[in-house]
Amino acid sequence: MSRSAHPAGPRHADVLPEGHYSAPPADLNALDPKVWARTVARDEHGVVTVGGIDVKRLAEEFGTPAYILDEADFRARARAWRTAFGSEADVFYAGKAFLSRAVVRWLHEEGLNLDVCSGGELATALSAGMPADRIAFHGNNKSPGEIERAVRAGVGRIVLDSFQEIVRVAHIAQSLGKRQRVQIRITVGVEAHTHEFIATAHEDQKFGIPLAGGQAAEAVRRALQLDGLEVIGIHSHIGSQIFDMSGFEVAAHRVVGLLKDIRDEHGIELPEIDLGGGLGIAYTSDDDPREPYEIAKALTEIVTRECEAARLGTPRISVEPGRAIVGPTAFTLYEVGTVKPLEGLRTYVSVDGGMSDNIRTALYDAEYSVVLASRSSDAEPMLCRVVGKHCESGDIVVRDAFLPGDLAPGDLIAVPATGAYCRSMASNYNHVLRPPVVAVDGGEARVIVRRETEEDLLRLDVG
Repeated sequence: MSRSAHPAGPRHADVLPEGHYSAPPADLNALDPKVWARTVARDEHGVVTVGGIDVKRLAEEFGTPAYILDEADFRARARAWRTAFGSEADVFYAGKAFLSRAVVRWLHEEGLNLDVCSGGELATALSAGMPADRIAFHGNNKSPGEIERAVRAGVGRIVLDSFQEIVRVAHIAQSLGKRQRVQIRITVGVEAHTHEFIATAHEDQKFGIPLAGGQAAEAVRRALQLDGLEVIGIHSHIGSQIFDMSGFEVAAHRVVGLLKDIRDEHGIELPEIDLGGGLGIAYTSDDDPREPYEIAKALTEIVTRECEAARLGTPRISVEPGRAIVGPTAFTLYEVGTVKPLEGLRTYVSVDGGMSDNIRTALYDAEYSVVLASRSSDAEPMLCRVVGKHCESGDIVVRDAFLPGDLAPGDLIAVPATGAYCRSMASNYNHVLRPPVVAVDGGEARVIVRRETEEDLLRLDVG
């Protein structure tokens, strides 16, 4: 893969095509720093450690499977984004990647804002003390109750996603005697999952108001006429797991064109532009993500250049990294249950989790790395498929990987880069209990989201 790689990668058939792998990794014990959190290493016994604690101790104390999150790494990445964009831009952490009250507090302390997209995320943010004026509220179908709660709380912005929502938010705000700051989300006809930019197809989606046909311009016109709304800018989001800045360049050109039309028609220059998130991370050693300072420099130059060409003042930029902050900070720790060699194919390694704690492989054919974590090994590599314990043939955690040939039941293996979307999208399929999130920092570990229990499951079942 490259900076223009799709997050899913190629879907493999049941039997790997000849030549799919040129060779196994040179060192099965190596931990690529692109993929792992910053404090992850191996100790003198070959055991993986994070924040100074080895995984054997973590497994003994907290059980498996478990999401292990490096707090120092999370904070460092949050600071890097804040520093890269400086005081002239806003960084909103996309809470959908992973959200907990501890995370909200870290964000607050590191000076980031927060983007939420549901009533539950909003409740989590407010309960953990995030100032409401630093919260943005997204979503393509916010309920009246969610909107009212957001307006009452005084959220800094609501991102309007449809013509109906323009009226809905304005009515609720006016009924509460408030004027709500809003951005209007538009679709600009750019899809940036890969290096190809499709000018029309990406408008066929549920999010935003199309730029084509004057719909976005009409949405702005209507919003400007409503007393309950203060239109502060335009929002655009072009995709996920993006490595190439070219898509942002096309999107910025089209958004700035809309800003110019708004100025020419209404005599105002909207002060903000939100370019969304979707910046990529390394799931495997082949991925090549950009650093925050590179992204900040590129986006700032793109918007400034486009505004100068349109003879507009440069608006304040907002970005929404979620995966790019939390994704690399965590790994999932599993215990091996069975090892099943299939001659001529591969070895199936079954773990005590699966698609209930990481649905992304089954859903998107996403690619992950994996290592033997409870010890090092000099055994010959074997081609493996790491699978879960669910009653589904598609219950795959890592589709194709090399692990040591002496892998055995009871070994601990770790899958890196699972901080984003894994816990957020976790389920109770087969009534499997969702794992805990354990934060590690400076030789100490603590649960920030506890493991579910059977009592939790039964409490919801009213019989």
